Amino acid sequence: MKNKNKKPLTAVYRRLLAAAKAARQKAYAPYSRYRVGAAVLTFGGKIHAGCNVENASYGLTCCAERVAIFKAVSVGERRLRAVAIVLDAPSYGAPCGACRQVIYEFGPAADVLMGTVRGGVRVQRIGELLPLAFGPAHLKD
Repeated sequence: MKNKNKKPLTAVYRRLLAAAKAARQKAYAPYSRYRVGAAVLTFGGKIHAGCNVENASYGLTCCAERVAIFKAVSVGERRLRAVAIVLDAPSYGAPCGACRQVIYEFGPAADVLMGTVRGGVRVQRIGELLPLAFGPAHLKD
């Protein structure tokens, strides 16, 4: 993987990106054809994946990041270590504003891995992507 950051990716981050890439194949995107996969890594070491799910009423669409996070939360996970996003684009795709806020809610210090299907990846902390963020004080690491 072509990592835009200087540090090499850990094995668990490579697995996280692979899970996001696999989830992308299940995306339901008949309107935009913009398929996105995401996977979250919890502090318990579990990986939960999700894909974007579109709807004819476009406001009801749910991004891959939120699907993966909501899957983790639905089984009792509340603390995220990292989130990976994979899409087929020439450049990296960052989470939308709504997803950034949800990521921060459950992972205020989470790494966000933004990957492409061609293997490129960029890693940033959620705090860099959502400056001056707000959230519940009890979740801050």
